[in-house]
Amino acid sequence: MKNVYFLSDAHLGSLAIPHQRMQERRLVRFLDSIKEKAAAIYLLGDMFDFWYEYKYVVPKGFTRFLGKISELTDMGVEVHYFTGNHDIWAYEYLEKECGVILHKQPETTEIYGKEFFLAHGDGMGDPNKSFKVIRAIFHNKVCQWLFSALHPRWGVSFGLTWAKHSYIKHKETDEPTYMGENKEHLVLFAKQYIEEHPNIDYFIFGHRHIELDINLQRHVRLMILGDWISQFTYAVYDGEHMFLEEYVEGESQP
Repeated sequence: MKNVYFLSDAHLGSLAIPHQRMQERRLVRFLDSIKEKAAAIYLLGDMFDFWYEYKYVVPKGFTRFLGKISELTDMGVEVHYFTGNHDIWAYEYLEKECGVILHKQPETTEIYGKEFFLAHGDGMGDPNKSFKVIRAIFHNKVCQWLFSALHPRWGVSFGLTWAKHSYIKHKETDEPTYMGENKEHLVLFAKQYIEEHPNIDYFIFGHRHIELDINLQRHVRLMILGDWISQFTYAVYDGEHMFLEEYVEGESQP
């Protein structure tokens, strides 16, 4: 039985990350190290800091990452890509060119007999009103159509600059790494969700850039995956056990 892997939040291409090329290479080396052991890989959003697909144009760069994803799918490894709040605008390119299975909404899926609720995590219980407004604009079809009328030179530049300022703003506000079980929005969302969906065994989220692994009930576990900017963390499920791990260069991966 092969493993199933979960990771998120690489924010490839971020103007706020000084080690972009090293970061991408590290991610690619990790994917290469698990390719023979993986049945499926779930990328839970914000793998790119800004991704917008025009009809004939996509953002430049990421060739190592996209090539490795294509290699994995060509080998028969299922690669599932969930859009986050930085890569909402993924449409057909990743599916057609790289062979990923694209998910634009949270999904519940069965993996080796267990029920997994999978999502990036944005918009789930967060009371921030300004974020809700911006998220609604980003998801609006008319706004997306108007943005697509911008030349990619300006559109991609605007998106990357916006994302950079967003990243710096969160750093400057010193958002707590973990707000506690009674304040963490994704934990509160999951607790409410299982009241009507008691069959869920695992909740897996990205978005918050923290590592979290807690039991909500005796049989219900929640994980937040950290990031691939400084933490290089991922979850792996072998059909019996679920682990939250850190990728360390040179170590063999489970």
